[in-house]
Amino acid sequence: MEQYGNIFLFGAMFVVMYFFMIRPQQKRAKAEKQFETELKVGDKVITKSGLHGKIAELAERTIVLETMSGKLKMERSAISLELSKQLNMPVVAK
Repeated sequence: MEQYGNIFLFGAMFVVMYFFMIRPQQKRAKAEKQFETELKVGDKVITKSGLHGKIAELAERTIVLETMSGKLKMERSAISLELSKQLNMPVVAK
């Protein structure tokens, strides 16, 4: 009988780990992938390293980012979803 309790406890721990660790990470990765596919020329973005710019050209896996100092070619995955959304959020006056 005790053996079934240990198996149940192990299963319950896996379920908790799935809902608190694995599932949120999968949702975040899916949102990042969707964001990368929805990028278009003219979007203002911030890279994961903190560069600000506007998308000048798009290719399948790369983008050309226009910054104040010139144009840079980089991977689409270098664009930060969270920072770019913050940049494009409308400012609410208080």
